[in-house]
Amino acid sequence: MGIERPVTIIGGHGKIALRAARLLTDSGAEVNSVIRNPDHEADVRATGATPVVADIETLDVDGLREVLRGSGSVLFSAGAGGGNPQRTYAVDRDAAIRTIDACVAEGIGRYVMVSYQGAREDHGVPEDNSFFPYAESKAAADSHLRGSGLDWTILGPGKLTEEPGRGSIGIGDQMREDRATSRDEVAAVAAAVLHRPDTVNRTIEFTDGETPIGEGLTRD
Repeated sequence: MGIERPVTIIGGHGKIALRAARLLTDSGAEVNSVIRNPDHEADVRATGATPVVADIETLDVDGLREVLRGSGSVLFSAGAGGGNPQRTYAVDRDAAIRTIDACVAEGIGRYVMVSYQGAREDHGVPEDNSFFPYAESKAAADSHLRGSGLDWTILGPGKLTEEPGRGSIGIGDQMREDRATSRDEVAAVAAAVLHRPDTVNRTIEFTDGETPIGEGLTRD
């Protein structure tokens, strides 16, 4: 299934986003990648995507509507990168929620969120743990997306690695015990679900594994 309207990637210079942009453009999709730093434009162009310089942390919903206008789908792969709780809430929660609201207002029906394995409101991360702001932010953003009325998919990879991807994943009881998940595989899954309407309204948790991605995504 081809993607007829542009895909907009939020957080376009991230490691997963750059990989996903290349996979999508190689498949014939038109991709716009939103970045904050204009110095990253060349890296985005090298993937075949069109760079769009905009700061999602400061834009309101109307500003984000302008950035996203004309898109057919959105892949949210932005993140504050940890270390600063205030920025984590600002990007991973607040900006994510505003992009969801902007999609609703613009009539952009498809939205894919890169989250993490175990993300939920009762995540159980202690407040004194440095991961707590991220866990709280993702719980809020994912919940908002599920209630938005959009055709959503939430991706829940395990611990991210730089291992080369093999085009295969583990889902359910086939997940790796150490939860290692290559960024290559996350990008490949993100690109794949945008081509697959059968992944709408699903939370897909996965790790590296032995099942081809296409087959793995068919499983509940």
